[in-house]
Amino acid sequence: MECALDLFEAQGYEQTTVGQIAAAAGVTEMTFFRHFARKESVVLADPYDPVLAAGIAAQPVDLAPLTRAARGVREMLASLPEPHTAVVRRRVRVIAASPDLRAGSALNNQATEARIRDQLIADGASPLAAAVAAAALLAAMTAALFTWADAEQLSMTGALQAALHTLEGSDG
Repeated sequence: MECALDLFEAQGYEQTTVGQIAAAAGVTEMTFFRHFARKESVVLADPYDPVLAAGIAAQPVDLAPLTRAARGVREMLASLPEPHTAVVRRRVRVIAASPDLRAGSALNNQATEARIRDQLIADGASPLAAAVAAAALLAAMTAALFTWADAEQLSMTGALQAALHTLEGSDG
């Protein structure tokens, strides 16, 4: 991953080949593909996506869908350790700088958005309210991450928490 990030930052994601990454890491392309299904997987894999719906499901069902979603994610974030910030920040910067990766990130977000929407619907929200809440949540989190990537003074959790508070209509 370090070698890939170095190359992506130096010459751009689109201009970097898997062969170049493998050579820089001192491995074969086959070895690269044992670790990553595709080149974009180096930066787009998100270990937190699967736990978002579970955090939302743990919230009281009588809350409004957007409030449930924001609070569920906030509590989930509070229970997780801050990730290895330098690497994650580099990954987010590479994604933000690449049209291809932004598109890939949007596709990843669609799957996460669907999980969140489905959880809200399963807990009694209307399909429209669930869809709006899920879309707003993912848009806010993406905006927070892209802002955080270029703001060294912010913690990732702090940026995400601020976005969640904004969704709920408070300054946090």
